[in-house]
Amino acid sequence: MKKQQGFTLIELMIVVAIIAILAAIAISQYQDYVIRSQVSEGSALADGVKTAMAEYRQNTGAWPANNPQAGLAPDGSILGNYVTSVNVGAASGQVLVTYGGKAHANIDGDTVIFSAIDNGGSISWTCHLGSVDDKYRATSCKN
Repeated sequence: MKKQQGFTLIELMIVVAIIAILAAIAISQYQDYVIRSQVSEGSALADGVKTAMAEYRQNTGAWPANNPQAGLAPDGSILGNYVTSVNVGAASGQVLVTYGGKAHANIDGDTVIFSAIDNGGSISWTCHLGSVDDKYRATSCKN
């Protein structure tokens, strides 16, 4: 009688189960990565608005009330693939980024608000407000 070689059915099932567990973890992590990259688009688009607002503040001593006052495109005109608007916020010294369009369902309709801090001649920005979950925000924006 010849000795049989190969894997048993149990060994193959264990390997398949391990691969399935690893795939489930990888898919979840990849989904978070995709959402974080979509959120970063909002930060990139907001940089131009923050610069225009800082210039307006330096020139006038006040914060602009809307995009045109800051020398920007009209409200709702600054957008991207995952961002539906980047606007001067309703409160003084704020930039409001709203996600939508092709954005993932977990951030669709969510916002990030950048708030200016006037340090007596220099302006720094924080992003501690908004409805985007902390796990999707950039490290500099996490609460």
